[in-house]
Amino acid sequence: MNINQPDWDQRREHDGFRALRAKLADREDSEHTGLSLWEVEPGQKAYPYHWHVGEEEWIVVTVGAPTLRTPEGTRTLAEGEIVFFPTGEQGAHQLINETEEPMRFLSFSNLVAAEACFYPDSGKVGLFEDRRGGTVREIFRTADTVDYYEGE
Repeated sequence: MNINQPDWDQRREHDGFRALRAKLADREDSEHTGLSLWEVEPGQKAYPYHWHVGEEEWIVVTVGAPTLRTPEGTRTLAEGEIVFFPTGEQGAHQLINETEEPMRFLSFSNLVAAEACFYPDSGKVGLFEDRRGGTVREIFRTADTVDYYEGE
């Protein structure tokens, strides 16, 4: 594998979220570490603003100057910059390409057997099991949930 000559295996084509992704760790059957290379078109976002319950995440900017959104606000990242996102709300993040050129970054994470991911902007939560095989992938609106102690 070479990040300068990627073989893209996932294309996101949603308005505002146009990006390419090469799921590098899957190619080596990694069981505990996720690694992806992302390329985001100008004026687009890599993914919705989100945070993870069980997965820590790192990103390394390889090309361009993405805008990073976190609970603290936004800031521009430089090529070569490394950023860590812990689990929980304090690790919420989103990468946005506000430049005129494509930008790229590497994303590393620990892989957990089951994961929940919260999307504060849309009020949704995603539940995932076996991230590579995608055996369970459910998205719910948090407004539709009930407090555990209140019953059904």
